[in-house]
Amino acid sequence: MKTILLLIYQPYKWFVYIPFFCFSTIIFGLIAATLAFLINERVASFVGGVIWARLNTWMAPVFVKVSGKENIDIKQSYVVIANHQSAFDIFILYGFLDIDFKWVMKHELRKLPGIGIGCEKVGHIFIDRTDHKSAIKSLSVAKEKIVNGTSVIFFPEGTRSSDGIIRDFKKGAFNMALDLDLPILPVTIIGTKEILPNKTINLFPGKAVMRIHEPISVKNYSDENINELIKKAREIMVEGVKPIVRTDPLPKN
Repeated sequence: MKTILLLIYQPYKWFVYIPFFCFSTIIFGLIAATLAFLINERVASFVGGVIWARLNTWMAPVFVKVSGKENIDIKQSYVVIANHQSAFDIFILYGFLDIDFKWVMKHELRKLPGIGIGCEKVGHIFIDRTDHKSAIKSLSVAKEKIVNGTSVIFFPEGTRSSDGIIRDFKKGAFNMALDLDLPILPVTIIGTKEILPNKTINLFPGKAVMRIHEPISVKNYSDENINELIKKAREIMVEGVKPIVRTDPLPKN
């Protein structure tokens, strides 16, 4: 049955959704760049990012359920960490997390039409992973922006997980949390690997769940026991995605 539905969906995907995505990405990227110049980065990020993400999510259509928003203090900056199963995670986080944040992203994305200029002007952080010195400099500049309720988002696995299993975490997000003395906000996303499987364009409508967990204070952690902090954060997120392993795409809050 799903194969039949997938075939029926193809004309809509190719002739409606993909043109809409391309057009909206360019337009909202230019809008974001303009608003960043005329007003400020936060307004630009909301209009050019949040609205763009929600429109593209609804056009798919994908229905999003969010739990745990009570764990967010909008006046507090966080180092947000999220699991990464699909390119569609970008839409879920940007559209429905409801906090102002900066992405840490590959510098290659700067070249993409619309996305590149929009992300640059709203203050997202481009990292050249092949140039360690440049990457360190970019992160140092970025730290100045993570204040007054503006957060930063990392995918600590460093790559997408095709099977939904959370991989080992890299230290970058945790080092930044310690350097800035900011709490870590774990977020788990469930269902996106069925909506847009990794390394494919097999988009299909569905439901996604985003669970926002309680923040983790870094007060009792340092470089000496950073691995304990990483282990704690990963355990929370592994627990958060367990329902998808049990093929229950809509876990109860």
